[in-house]
Amino acid sequence: MRIIARRTLIEFWKRNPRSEQALKAWFDEVRNVSWKTLNDLKKQYRSASIISSKRVVFNIKGNDYRLVVDIEYKIGILFIVWLGTHKKYDKVNILELKYE
Repeated sequence: MRIIARRTLIEFWKRNPRSEQALKAWFDEVRNVSWKTLNDLKKQYRSASIISSKRVVFNIKGNDYRLVVDIEYKIGILFIVWLGTHKKYDKVNILELKYE
């Protein structure tokens, strides 16, 4: 998958150093896959929360952080929509989040 934008991950782990290794591991895993369907994703990430056919939430570093993404399976692109702590995640409406 092509991940848009890695910069978001880097900026986050600079502010939250405890997240760095987990985010790097997630990035390395996901950039080397080619999910064609939501089922392909679920085979690899059973703990991912499916919000819609495109929107998925990944648990990062156990459950310390949440990563919200939109996935365009047909073209192989994953857009990072939001990244934050579990506590902040509970305060956002993930259906209304927009990729910027």
